[in-house]
Amino acid sequence: MEESLPALEDPASLLKWYVEQGLDETIGEEAIDRFSLVVQPPAAAPSPSIAPTAPTPFRPAAPSPAAAPRAPVPLESPQVVEDARALAAGCATIADLEAAIRAFEGCALKRTAKNTVFADGLPSAPVMIIGEAPGADEDRLGKPFVGVSGQLMDRMMEAIGLTRGDGFYITNILFWRPPGNRTPTLAEQAMCLAFTRRHLELVRPKLLILAGGTAAKAVLDTAEGIMRLRGKWTSVRLDDGTEIPTMPTFHPAYLLRTPASKRQSWIDMLAVDKKLKELT
Repeated sequence: MEESLPALEDPASLLKWYVEQGLDETIGEEAIDRFSLVVQPPAAAPSPSIAPTAPTPFRPAAPSPAAAPRAPVPLESPQVVEDARALAAGCATIADLEAAIRAFEGCALKRTAKNTVFADGLPSAPVMIIGEAPGADEDRLGKPFVGVSGQLMDRMMEAIGLTRGDGFYITNILFWRPPGNRTPTLAEQAMCLAFTRRHLELVRPKLLILAGGTAAKAVLDTAEGIMRLRGKWTSVRLDDGTEIPTMPTFHPAYLLRTPASKRQSWIDMLAVDKKLKELT
């Protein structure tokens, strides 16, 4: 015997009944006013002379095959990170890597971003800069560091004789803007870092600058903050043993919020200039 609909005056029982019937989410485009529905009165009780039949226990229906997820693994699972690493490892050129990133569907950020933001400048430039993630201007234009903070970065680099293009090549560890410019999650960083490390291997700059705490901690695989990391030379070791001199420094967006820290960043830029002259 089919279970009857609970009284509308008892919302808790009604909600429980919905869940038991398998109605655990709304499907229609518009909400349905359940209180306006006409409820049929319950059937009359069986005559005492007729033995009542035992109620049929409720058994949830088996899920439809069409309801199964189409993706082989959920978004941002550990398997997606491994897939990103395998995909990145198979890229022999920077053009291959860019095409692979643009086709990659494993990061949920791509679904909310307007554009995939890859890189800007010439890969043959002696300096490579890796930042955190695209902002609103970058997402709109499809290029990294083109907003106010990017303009500040350009001026900082120009002060030591490097211009975007033949002087430095710039990208981010993330290729899609996080909603509201929030800090990227560890899962988002992990899958995009697989591409970033391959990017670094293909570019092989003479010197690397990590702009901001998120980029520094991700690329250097450390828990230390940018306050401790900035201004100190370290290195990034590639899979073939090559070590790239690396300078962590403040992100220009941070400098716009705290102008007093520009002095420390200028010291970092002078150190970059000195190191670059030694290497060339």
